[in-house]
Amino acid sequence: MDHVDFVDWSPGTLVTEMGELVSYDLSGRVATIAMDDGRANALSLQMLAAVNEALDQAAADDAVILLTGRDGIFSGGFDLNILGAGGPDAALLLEQGFLLALRLLEHPTPVVIACNGHAVAMGSFLLLSGDYRIGSDGPFRLVANEVAIGLTMPRAAIEICRQRLPPAHFIRVVTLAEVYRPTDGVAAGFLDRVVGPADLLETAAEVAAGFAGLDRVAHAATKSLARSAAVAAIQEGLEADRAIFQRVARGQVAGT
Repeated sequence: MDHVDFVDWSPGTLVTEMGELVSYDLSGRVATIAMDDGRANALSLQMLAAVNEALDQAAADDAVILLTGRDGIFSGGFDLNILGAGGPDAALLLEQGFLLALRLLEHPTPVVIACNGHAVAMGSFLLLSGDYRIGSDGPFRLVANEVAIGLTMPRAAIEICRQRLPPAHFIRVVTLAEVYRPTDGVAAGFLDRVVGPADLLETAAEVAAGFAGLDRVAHAATKSLARSAAVAAIQEGLEADRAIFQRVARGQVAGT
């Protein structure tokens, strides 16, 4: 992500590429940020940096955010190659992932997420950090699978889940790693709405354009008030989690 290439322009629409992983499309007052690594949309340090760069651009454009993935998958979670290798990059990756979730939760303009398919682990935590989430119908998995693969859920992740999931589903998601399909994800709190795959991006763009009419100052101030307790809990959890992340960096992953 060394540069931004301008690849297309027409009045009211600006499209850029944040390296090879993330594209940025400004149409009116809506900025579409699309993650696409050609595979599982693994959250690598490069992917996280590219999304943050796109969010910087959206802030400069005072745009509503529409965050999406690629056909069939929103994000499969953290890049396991980096986590498996351990070292400083592994600890940094974990921290930066949760800092991105916090950034979405605190973003001053509305954040719409168009979930194209699977949202797994950190991918599901990003999904839970949007203001309005629209999912693509299909045989997709929405799951926080940490417990299923032998990991103790980080405190920050628990608090991200707590701020959005109803209590009964919160326990099933966090302690049982239950897998939800999109049609069940609305009641569970993962999604606000499910549409057919062909309608996903158009519907999300329409919703985002509607939110563009909100008063920016009132939205930002009210969001800050409504989420202050949750944000504080996530920040406190992240501070405590840093010790766990250091154990991951040393290769002590299971049961952390």
